[in-house]
Amino acid sequence: MSSGDAGRQGPATDPVAAVPEGEVPATPPGETGTWRRLSPQPASPQTPPAGNNLGGQVTEGLHRFTDNMSLRARLTLIYGMLFFAAGSLLVLLNYIIVAGVLGGLTFKPADDISIAQAEQMKNSFIEAVLASLTRWSVLALVVVGLLAVGLGYAVAGRALSPLQKITRTARRLSERSLHERIALGGPDDEIRELADTFDAMLERLDRAFDGQRRFVANASHELRTPLAINRTLLEVALSDPEASADLKTVGRTLLETNSRHERLIDGLLFLAKSDRELEVRTLVDMGELTESVLSQLSGDLDASGLQVRTDLRAARVTGDPVLLERLVGNLVENALRYNTENGEITVRSGMYEGFPAIQVENSGPVVPAYEIEGLFEPFRRSTGNRVASGKSAGLGLSIVRSVVRAHGGSVSVWPRAGGGLVVTVSFPAAGREQAGV
Repeated sequence: MSSGDAGRQGPATDPVAAVPEGEVPATPPGETGTWRRLSPQPASPQTPPAGNNLGGQVTEGLHRFTDNMSLRARLTLIYGMLFFAAGSLLVLLNYIIVAGVLGGLTFKPADDISIAQAEQMKNSFIEAVLASLTRWSVLALVVVGLLAVGLGYAVAGRALSPLQKITRTARRLSERSLHERIALGGPDDEIRELADTFDAMLERLDRAFDGQRRFVANASHELRTPLAINRTLLEVALSDPEASADLKTVGRTLLETNSRHERLIDGLLFLAKSDRELEVRTLVDMGELTESVLSQLSGDLDASGLQVRTDLRAARVTGDPVLLERLVGNLVENALRYNTENGEITVRSGMYEGFPAIQVENSGPVVPAYEIEGLFEPFRRSTGNRVASGKSAGLGLSIVRSVVRAHGGSVSVWPRAGGGLVVTVSFPAAGREQAGV
């Protein structure tokens, strides 16, 4: 195996222009330090809107603003709008009432003032009172409205506190903590009904996961034991020096079939295990783990005659070492099985787009892009044949996807220019909160 320079940053020398859209270029000879990336999609030109669409843009911007608001902020906004609407109506009614009362008053003019002058003084007085009333009413409405918005924000938080309790409980839940319940008290309202429905769902999930654990344990015993007995009996029969040639031929065929069934059962049980919540979380360096996996498979790699190139750098991940080792092993074994004569395999580990990742690139038959997603289904192979299984049980990439999901990562598979695949697995950085995929 040849190793790339661990300290060299791979230059962006991918011949993207010569690669068909949707494929990635093959690694040039002697090059290992550059991650294979999918060819960028050309940006489609945006056509300017026809005519004056200012009203539509304002409406779209308003919808975008409200869609990005939290529920508490929306409730506060609704409370504030209702208060200001009711306050404005009250100020208007108060203005009308006071104007009507002042207009009905009778002023007795003095002896030295004419009736016209008295009427003018009355109108001036009413206008001054109404102006002062309006000014102070609007000021009071604004001050009390701001206080009402703050109070509405507090009331909205209080009203949504049961939902926050449900959210915190849901975030804490995992396969090992499905016994937790919300057990929300208080009145029998809509939020209480939601919490009770959520508790009932947790009860069903707890029973389902418990049944799955028992099934895996029972299947491990019930399926492996008969196969182990069959293998022992066949090996004993083949070791008999008096056994005929036909019997030995049939025995070797049955022994190979038995081995295939053992691999299939191991893969199914491992797939069931990897679909569950992680039970072990330790700090793992994917570079060291990948190097260990390659050393374990060195015999098969050397016998295959393939050119193996590596560029293993530090990539720290928090997860289950056994599952991660199986993930890397499946990727390398797939690259080994589905390859061409005198082909090549390139294995990389390190930081990819800011996240710890591992990438396995191999030559091989041409795989159309529309068949990529089907490769992750159980018992699906690159040939599309679900019966012929001499190479594998057809669970390699299914297990890879399950392990990646259990670790909160992502897996991408792209066709390789000239045939083969490029599989890239990215994980959350060690110490970051892991979410589901």
